[in-house]
Amino acid sequence: MITPKVISSTQLAAADAKWITLKKIAYLDAEGQERLWECAERKTRKSTGIDGISAVAVLAILRSKTSAFPASTIVIEQYRPPIDKFIVELPAGLIDEGETPEQAAIRELEEETGFKADSVIESSPVVVVDPGMTNANMKLVVLGVVLDDKLELPDQKLEAGEFIVRRVVELSKLNSELKDYDTKACCWIRPRQIYVNKIFQGFVVDARLSHFASGYDLAARLK
Repeated sequence: MITPKVISSTQLAAADAKWITLKKIAYLDAEGQERLWECAERKTRKSTGIDGISAVAVLAILRSKTSAFPASTIVIEQYRPPIDKFIVELPAGLIDEGETPEQAAIRELEEETGFKADSVIESSPVVVVDPGMTNANMKLVVLGVVLDDKLELPDQKLEAGEFIVRRVVELSKLNSELKDYDTKACCWIRPRQIYVNKIFQGFVVDARLSHFASGYDLAARLK
């Protein structure tokens, strides 16, 4: 298996795009002056759910009935071509037609990580993603996963073309573990040594996961 990498990048006309389109928005500002804004919109947004929700992100809380391991969550590492790096993020995906966000979250968790949720702990209101550039939105669904004893990784159910590495991380150590990815990225670089096919692009942590981890860590320290 080769290491993924970007091999070309060209301009794409909106008419030729399969998944995303561009829009020019005319709007009135707070002083009544007409202004223009450019944004990207997903073509595949389904009609299901509230306000045409596009996607879900999944925060899984893993626990053991015997306390064989501390409360943990699962993050994934996945190559993302727009960044040309491996992104560390929460399991996530688009909502299929006819699905609720919670059903989509349960399905995506099992597909990407193999874990089956026992309960829906919380489902957030609709939140937006990069609103200066796109109208993409999503919900964060918190799922409970209770294991009988020690931690074991079940088989993933990945679709063709999906290559996902999963990591179970203690919630109390999540923030520090994510910060360690900067070190991992730096370690790939060795002076005066060239790697064929850009084997080591490094890692970047998704902003939403980073914000959650920082908030969780800060809340614990401010008690």
